Amino acid sequence: MPLEIVRNDITRMKVDAIVNAANNTLLGGGGVDGAIHRAAGPELLAECRTLGGCETGDAKVTRGYRLPCRIVIHTVGPVWMGGRHGEREQLMSCYRRSLALAAEYACETVAFPLISTGAYGYPKEEALAAATETIRAFLSDHDMTVYLVVFDRGSLMISRQQYASIREYIDDAYVGPDFDQRQMARRVSNRPPAAILDGVKYDAAPVAAPRPHRPRREKSVIVSAEESLDDYLRQQDVGFRDMLLRRIDESGMTDAECYKRANVDRKLFSKIKNQPEYRPGKAMVLAFAVALRLPLSDTKDLLQRAGYSLTHSSRFDLIVEYFIVNGRYDVFEINEALFSFDERLLGSVN
Repeated sequence: MPLEIVRNDITRMKVDAIVNAANNTLLGGGGVDGAIHRAAGPELLAECRTLGGCETGDAKVTRGYRLPCRIVIHTVGPVWMGGRHGEREQLMSCYRRSLALAAEYACETVAFPLISTGAYGYPKEEALAAATETIRAFLSDHDMTVYLVVFDRGSLMISRQQYASIREYIDDAYVGPDFDQRQMARRVSNRPPAAILDGVKYDAAPVAAPRPHRPRREKSVIVSAEESLDDYLRQQDVGFRDMLLRRIDESGMTDAECYKRANVDRKLFSKIKNQPEYRPGKAMVLAFAVALRLPLSDTKDLLQRAGYSLTHSSRFDLIVEYFIVNGRYDVFEINEALFSFDERLLGSVN
């Protein structure tokens, strides 16, 4: 994927460049800065002494030394002072300047921390929005894989309100091995309390046993008078690749606009387009459905042509369905939610 959120130690990322959230001196500090200097060895500090520091919002390059990357891009993020002192523009400048240097040094892969969210106090949700907006703008014109690296899932969480809304949608729709038990527990928890009338205690009405889950019957297909049986059958024979290309043409997007909006690598899209036998993963198919802004029925159709289906026994499926049902088709927003629920991301190969 061109932009991917990963949980990892940035000093262990095997990429062309990692970005260091440095201070103005470039001489090391705490957090990510200190970890990178320790992992790179004293040679990094020696080279940093020759750079003469760095302005906030700017970036400078050194070698990677003992790190598994080729270069380190040092950038200085803003200290959060309430958001009214140009912090957002300075933060976006950090990403722009770092990406420009990565392109100048012919990097194909680069890993960023969430700049300024540690000791500098930048709110993580707002920092993430600034980061993804800047990186997406850059990737619209460049072929590069960019990683946003967080140390643990708690370091990057969507808002509590959105998390709760998705959690409620999952709880209402999820059908898994413990479906009957969960339904019984929810009914018991909602059972009215016992009443006391004239000193006599009356129990509330007994809770009915949960009905077993039955799969919905598929609706029968009715071929309209305007559509011949031959036309209908030809429609059903269209495979995933041909249907995807047809949908792209109908949307008015170019191929590049579609795969970039889907957060899918150009080489993988080329493989889908030119190798009819190639079968993309479910997460990639859903990424294209989201990029094309397909309603739920058309999303299910596209999935079926690739050999998949949406199921209410999968949290991943339900989270994606939640966004489609609510008309929210931003792949990166969906991926932030999937990451928060520890699920794989849209656009991934598997």
